[in-house]
This record gives sequence, structure tokens and C-alpha cells, in this order.
Amino acid sequence: MDRLEAMSVIIAVTETGSISAASRRLKSPVATVSRKVAELEARLKAQLFQRTSRRMTLTDAGRAYIDACRRIIEQVDDAEREVSGEYRLPKGEMAVTAPWGLGHTHLLPLAVEFLEAYPEISLRLMLTDRVINMTEEEVDIAIRVGSLPDSSMIATRIGSIRIVVCASPSYLKEHGRPKQLDDLSKHHCITIDEHAAPPAWRFVRGSRTKVAPITSRLCVNTSEAAVLAAIDSAGLTQVMSYKMDGAKRAGKLAIVLEEFEPEPLPVHIVCAPRKHVPIKQRAFLNWMTPRLKARLAMT
Repeated sequence: MDRLEAMSVIIAVTETGSISAASRRLKSPVATVSRKVAELEARLKAQLFQRTSRRMTLTDAGRAYIDACRRIIEQVDDAEREVSGEYRLPKGEMAVTAPWGLGHTHLLPLAVEFLEAYPEISLRLMLTDRVINMTEEEVDIAIRVGSLPDSSMIATRIGSIRIVVCASPSYLKEHGRPKQLDDLSKHHCITIDEHAAPPAWRFVRGSRTKVAPITSRLCVNTSEAAVLAAIDSAGLTQVMSYKMDGAKRAGKLAIVLEEFEPEPLPVHIVCAPRKHVPIKQRAFLNWMTPRLKARLAMT
């Protein structure tokens, strides 16, 4: 039995929760993954997993063994990276994830510059509003918007994002500038994927929440579309500040009701703790963090 391969298999089963999910991650047949788990349990003379129809969970013996397996696999990975030069030179592939809009607006242009500065590093950017499990999908670094759950991840705050209401200068000239939240009901508003929800915008500041009724004349399924419609004077819209910042700097959109804005959302750059951090990852963090901070400070 290849012990390292068997360890990798049970780590995959543990992290994905099932034989079938582990087989997809490992790109190995379900029968092969199942056989390797059974062979390892037979060799150890211990049951590693409690099996149900929906999920496999570790037994007490399994939890103790999986911790040791993770340490061993990490040590082997570290040794291979040492030999390949990843701890001596910034080289190799990295996977980075960020929200779709933030990634396109800020991360992508900086990533192109980073690749020019570090020609031996390759980046795999995963730009999606889905919160990716960094361990399961083998992601090295993530950019997260909003409060972070308690975890073992290392997080560095790089800025914040406002939630703003905006409209084009021509719309405001024709329809007037709202001064109070109650004024919103008199304006045309562009909403984002509201489905059958009552047309209203929520404004939360501290412990106080205010729900402002609105008149939705146009509903779209992305905030980018809402920004474009607002530029075309279709009405007011409420979006994250970085999504309309370029239009604001160009004089195409103006922010209103600033005094009612909720607390800004924090933005963090996140990575998993490691005893030995590859130089490529340190290079990315050291290069990218101040530049992202500078770009977010302008929004």
C-alpha cells in the first residue's frame, strides 16, 4: 500500500464528507477511493469513519490519525517545494480567489502587473461571488468582503467598501436630489434581483435599522447592470462603492444620502497558516497588499 496516497485519500474524504465527492476531487473512480479507505482501515485494524447514507464523519481514532496525516503530507509538500526552489525563489503556480466585481475592478489589473514583476509565478484567478472553501479547492489566498467567521486563517485588513445610493447628474437635475430616506418612494429606483420581495432598501447603522420603501421601475440581476442603467438616467440604485467609483470619477454618477449609509464592509486578504510559507506566496502578499490598500482607499 502506498501510505502517502492512502493518507491523501482519507484527507480528501474527510474534507469533502463523502467517497463520491473525494473521488471527484482526486479524479479517481469511486470504487478505487472506497477500496483504499477500506484497505487502510484493515491495515490499521481501526474504523476511521462513521458512515451514514449522506455523509462520512471521523471516529475518535480517525480524528487522531487524520491530524497526523495532515502534518506528514504538509512536511512532504514542504520538502518537495524546497527541492523545486519554491522556498528559495518566487516561482510556481498560485490560486487566488476574490468576489467577481472586486476581482475584475481591482485584483485583475494588479495581477497583470504582478506577473510582469515575477515572471516565474503563474496565477489561477477564481473570480466568483461564491465563497470558496480554500482547503477543498486548493486556494492559496482569498480576498473576502464582509465580516469574517472565526477560523484559523490569517487575515489582514486591506480596506473597506461603502454601500452607496447613486444616480446620474442628469437624473438628479430632472427629478431632484433625495434628502431623506422617505424621499426614495418618490423616485425611480433600480433594484438588483429582488424576486418577489417587497420593494424597499434597508439602511443599517449601528443597532438602528431603517427600511425605506422604494418604487422599483427596473430590476436587473447584476449590480454592474444596475450601474449602467443608473448612468443612463434610469433612476437611483444602491451598490457597493467600488462598482460605481469609475463612473463617479468620470462625472457620470453622484452619491446621494451619504449621511444614511450603513457602516462600511471590511475587506481582508486571507491565507492559511503555515509553518513554512513559500516565497511565491510571501511575494504575492508583500506586493499585492499595499497596492490593494491604495486602490480601496480611493473608493
